[in-house]
Amino acid sequence: MIVRAPATSANMGSGFDCAGVALDLWNELEVTEAEASATEVVVEGEGEGELPEDESNLAVRAFSLLADPAGRRFRLRNRIPLERGLGSSAAAIALGLAAARPHGDPEDLLARGLELEPHADNIAPALVGGMCLTWNGRIAKIADRLPLRAVLVVPRERMSTLAARSLLPREVSHADAAFTAARALLLGAAAASGDAALMAAALSDRLHEPYRASALLEEIRKDLPPGAAGATLSGSGPSVVCWASDPDACASSLAGRYPGHRVLPLEVASTGALQSR
Repeated sequence: MIVRAPATSANMGSGFDCAGVALDLWNELEVTEAEASATEVVVEGEGEGELPEDESNLAVRAFSLLADPAGRRFRLRNRIPLERGLGSSAAAIALGLAAARPHGDPEDLLARGLELEPHADNIAPALVGGMCLTWNGRIAKIADRLPLRAVLVVPRERMSTLAARSLLPREVSHADAAFTAARALLLGAAAASGDAALMAAALSDRLHEPYRASALLEEIRKDLPPGAAGATLSGSGPSVVCWASDPDACASSLAGRYPGHRVLPLEVASTGALQSR
């Protein structure tokens, strides 16, 4: 069996902890019978020599929630950079769950995945693709495509989600909450209607981005590249997403400005791990 899971970008500015989108950058898991009764794990690509090659591997742990990994060989081919805000952990969980139960109910699998990582806004699009909204264990896939295209700027440095969340305040002002709620409504409306102007208006936030102190995000927002309508942190960062009507012009400009970073123009992945078997 071979399954694939896409990268994801969560929050999307105003959709903190409830909105996420699957992107066309894929990790792959091949599950075969092992020669012995033990569990074999091989990691290739991103995380090779770093991620565990035993039953503590996150994809294998996810598989183990639904099926016995003994006597199986798990071969991971990873393309999603680690700790860059691109959902590498969610992809690993989605791979393991989909390999163990390829025709499972997405919300049932989401519930199991949340036992390993409490970020439904990343796991849901990794399972089903497209742009998803999540709440109380529910998934609403509201769009297969978005009116603006994603161009990612991926720095070399990393940021763990746990460290990024530790920067957030316990309380925010009523004004900041109202500001972000309005833009979250615009974000959902933009995705559902395919309206680029609404999406551009939605790409601001006062709940999480101001506290994560991303110099890269501020630089890009102050001088948006050609073809870009706005920019957001990808997940908890450090990667930044430029949302563009002209992704080629945007990517070309960003590559010139940031030669030490990876610049990745990516389509929305309309399918996730559950459709990739």
